[in-house]
Amino acid sequence: MKPIYITRRETFNAAHKLWREEWSPEKNYEVFGKCSNNNWHGHNFQLFVTVKGIPNEETGFVINLKTLSKILKEKVIEEIDHKNLNLDVPFLKGIMASTENIAIAIWDLIEEDVRQNGGELAHIRIIETENNFVDYYGGKEPF
Repeated sequence: MKPIYITRRETFNAAHKLWREEWSPEKNYEVFGKCSNNNWHGHNFQLFVTVKGIPNEETGFVINLKTLSKILKEKVIEEIDHKNLNLDVPFLKGIMASTENIAIAIWDLIEEDVRQNGGELAHIRIIETENNFVDYYGGKEPF
């Protein structure tokens, strides 16, 4: 049997600022534009987590979506929702709070839990705005 992919969507709201302390305000604005605003800015993020695997013969599941939802809510959403990503989120401490780095950090945070529940983490997508999103495949080539 060939593997199948299943995806769970969660949402969170958060503020962040893209800023490098060692750069001048002018250079930060040149590189990051409005995202370097001193007063932060926020997004209504959408998080899509895709798990790959062979469906269990008894349940038909690659991973129980209730279990995946619980992992995401406990490990990610409760830690990140309505927070300042630069200041309030332990798993992002010391990391530039770009959407790219958020995707990598979430992968690292949940990969083992997904594996322990029968699946293989295959893909994370974070939609930051209607025009901008990030896809991360754990450093592997997609598909």
